[in-house]
Formats: sequence, C-alpha cells, structure tokens
Amino acid sequence: MAEDLRERLLTELIGPGGDFEIVEQDVGGIPMRVYTGGPATLRDVVLFSSGYGDREFLVYEDFRCSFAEHFRLVAGLARCLREEYGLSSGDRVAIAMRNFPEWPVVFFAIQAAGLVAVPLNAWWTDAELRYGLTDSGAKLVFADAERTALIDREIPTVEVRGGTPAPGVRAWAELVASLPERAELPDVDISPDDDATIMYTSGTTGRPKGAVATHRNHCTNLLNTVVARRVHAALANDGVFPPLGDPDAPQPGVLLTFPMFHIAGLTTMYFATLSGAKLATTYRWDREVAARLILDEGLTTAAGVPTVMRDLVEQGEAVRKLDGVNMGGAPVPPDLVHRIDALGTGVAPANGYGLTETTSAVVSNAGSYYLARADSVGRCVPGADLRVVDPATSDEVADGEIGELWFRGPNIVRGYWNNPQATAESFVDGWFRTGDLGYVEDGWVHVVDRLKDVVIRGGENVYCAEVEAALFEHPAVLDCAVIGLPHPKLGEEVAAVVNLRTPVEPAELQEHVAARLAAFKVPAHVVVRPDPLPRTPTGKVLKRQLRDHIGA
Repeated sequence: MAEDLRERLLTELIGPGGDFEIVEQDVGGIPMRVYTGGPATLRDVVLFSSGYGDREFLVYEDFRCSFAEHFRLVAGLARCLREEYGLSSGDRVAIAMRNFPEWPVVFFAIQAAGLVAVPLNAWWTDAELRYGLTDSGAKLVFADAERTALIDREIPTVEVRGGTPAPGVRAWAELVASLPERAELPDVDISPDDDATIMYTSGTTGRPKGAVATHRNHCTNLLNTVVARRVHAALANDGVFPPLGDPDAPQPGVLLTFPMFHIAGLTTMYFATLSGAKLATTYRWDREVAARLILDEGLTTAAGVPTVMRDLVEQGEAVRKLDGVNMGGAPVPPDLVHRIDALGTGVAPANGYGLTETTSAVVSNAGSYYLARADSVGRCVPGADLRVVDPATSDEVADGEIGELWFRGPNIVRGYWNNPQATAESFVDGWFRTGDLGYVEDGWVHVVDRLKDVVIRGGENVYCAEVEAALFEHPAVLDCAVIGLPHPKLGEEVAAVVNLRTPVEPAELQEHVAARLAAFKVPAHVVVRPDPLPRTPTGKVLKRQLRDHIGA
C-alpha cells in the first residue's frame, strides 16, 4: 500500500498537468523525458531566490548574509564579469576555495553572466590546480588565500578572505566595494543546453577529466530533488501535499559538509538557494562545532559523506533535532542507516547514488523505504533510464543479475572537456557507462562495487563493498577498506584495512565476517591502521595508496 501511495503521489506531480510535468522531448538528437516547467537555467534559480528578501541565507562563523544581499552581490558581480573583465558567453571562470560564503555568490554570478563555472578541488596541489586552470582555459579565477599562493600569476586572480594580496592579485573586498548598491542581472541570452559547469572527476587513477554539464543537467537535478522532497513530505502528511512555498512555514536550514566543488555539495547549495533555506558551512569538519550550529541555528538537515555523517551521529543530542541526514559521495554502509533510525526521533536518512557525470543523484532512497531496503540505493529519479549490461558484451542482463550500470536522461552530462577519446569510451548513444557494478530487483537498484574494484579470488568475484558492510557491523570498527593483494595461486586474495574505535584482534574480525559471508570472502589479512584511511575530499578511500603501502 505504501508503495502504491508513493507511485500515486509521484504521478500526480510529474504526470500531465502536474506541478512538475514531464514530457518526452528531443535533446541533442536523443528522446528524453524532461520537465516542462520550473527553472530552465541556473540564472532563473538565483532570480527566483531574490524573492526571499531579508530572509537569512548564508551563515559562516560570524558572517551573515540575506537572500537580498546575496542577489545584490550576484547581480553586481555578474555585470562586472562582462563589463569590466570583458568576458563573453562560454568563457570559463574558475573557483578554488573552501566552503566560504563567497562561493555561492561567485558561482551564481558566473551563471547569471552566461559564463561557465569551473569548480576546482580545494585540496589539489599546485600542479593539479595548474592542470585544471590550463585544461579548462579559465580566464579568471576566484581563490582563497591558501589557493592563491599556489596559482600562477598569468591568470587574473581575485583573492577571497585574504589579507594584503600579492602584487597582481585583486582583493575581494576591493571588488565588492566597487559594485553598485543596486544592480540588475545583465541582459544575457542563456538556453537550457548551454554549458554551465566543468567539474573535474576525483582522479583516483590518472588525470582528472572535466565533465561538462549544461543548465538543463543542473536544473533537472534540482527539480528531481524538489520532487523527491515533495513526495517525502506528502508521505509524512497522510498522503497530502503540504502547501508549496508556504510563507508561514518555519525556514528550513542545512548544514553543508560536502565541499561545494563536489556535485553533491553544489546540489545542496543550489537547492537551498531555490527553496529559501538557510545554508550553514564551516572552515573544516569539527563535530562539536557542527552540533552547536545545528542547535544554535535551528538547522533541519545535515548533508555530507558517510564518514562525516557517522561522526555526526555520535553527537546524538544535535542530530535528534534534525528532520533528515542526507548522504552520498561514497557507499553508505547499511548499519549507518539503522543507527540514524535508532535515534528514535523520526530523523530520516537519505542517500543519493550518482556521479559527477550524472549531475548528482540519478537514483535515490529515503525515509521508511531506505530503512526497509538499507542495502539499496533506491529507485531511478524521474526521467532517468537505466540499463544493466554485461561489461564484456554490452548485452543487457536479466533482472537480479550483476552487470555494469548505464544511465541515460536529461541529467547526464554531454561529455568530457578537451577529451574526445574518454568521451567516446564512456558515452554511447546517450548512455553513460558508470563503471559501477550493480543489479536491479523489483525496480530497486543495488550497487555492489566499482567495476575495477572487485577482488577475483580463485575465479570467485568478491565485491569489496559487501565485505566492508559486514565489517562496519562490528562495534569496534570505525572505518575500513577492502582491497585485493596478489597471490601466487589464487591470483588475488582479500585484505582489509581497519581503523578501530576500540582494540580488537584481527581474528575476531575475520570470524565476524565469516559468520555473515561465504568463506572465500573473508579477509585473509586484516591490517590495523592507527591513522584515518586516506580519502578524497568526496569521501572515497584512496585504495591504490593502501594497496601500494600494504603490498610493499
């Protein structure tokens, strides 16, 4: 019955005449199911947000900014980019900074000016930053002081939150002071299929690739998020949709711990902009600071990678004040889903499966459905098509069989910047080959592992995520990663690297896994690591580093 109600509510929203109607339309020569209404470009999003006026928007330490002030800065900076800097539609502008409150201002000014934003990984080295700037052909970069020190002076740079900038670098404060007290967005023609961003993949192997996303990609992702929230709200309201945009409803607020240069962070940021939510960020992750922010600011949700959200759950009092905990960027162990539910206050866990190339979540799971199927990433978002194929033949496999996940839809990026070979390898007739292995059962999608992250032990496939999920169920395990090590007879054998909250013998962990999984999946080696596991800023374990270290 609950499933029937969910489908009815979804159909009411996206069916003919619905508030978020979806129709079939040709996009780039490929038939797709697209939204007929809502924002068509990211410029539309910031224009809509100006209606929230003096409602508080950005919160960072002692910094406060209303929606009205945010829009004033965006409009003034957008005009500055075109009129003072002489940038033209399609020119690239890079952003290299932490989650400072200036980040959304710069991003939306770029979008409103018809330019292309290039969010760069704030933890990259100087060589990596140079690569991103050179590869994208950025004509201007906005950077914080830490990144400014690493950037070549050949590219015009505006330094955010710095002291006295180096020669040739413009101070953000000086730029803002030059903006008019009142400004309108520049009159620029922007279409849904114009490029909006170039976002570089994490690059755990080889050079990062710049995924080129259009305004349609981002706005589809944004509307998918709105629809999912509307359905969830109706399910919690006896099947009745609450009023949309109710001015008397309490203001929602989100603690954003995803970096905004990551697609999940960008999604959270522009959803908060559209929905009128308060957006709170911190300089770096600190669970006690996060807990205080939740309580002091009355935040309603927290968003971040599973390792950070697991840490936040330890701060029980603050988490109990939330309506939801949104996770993504890395596999979410089922035990964490149930730990959130065990708080016993109706805090709804949510997960979105997606990649930079799918413009964030292409599959989602939340609330009671997630609790019932904690091992599933959920169902496809509206408009997304899924195929599960044999990686060797590209033939579709039967329901319930494991294969590579391929997606198609209006949220799939058009390809990789300056990389036709990689584009041809990953994008086939509108389908994106994710490189992830999974299966579908009764419409529910299960991701088992990365195609290249499977340990083949004596001819048997061992999916690392499955073994990791079993290890996470042991109370002593704080973090873990499963890798394959060379073996002279078996080809590979399973090894686990664990970070512990309390001491435990490796043999006990092996017995724990053996009680849950087949014998060939039990780690032959358990390595206790006193330091945190090496991860990318988006939460993915750098398994190559672990493999090289342990192998040596």
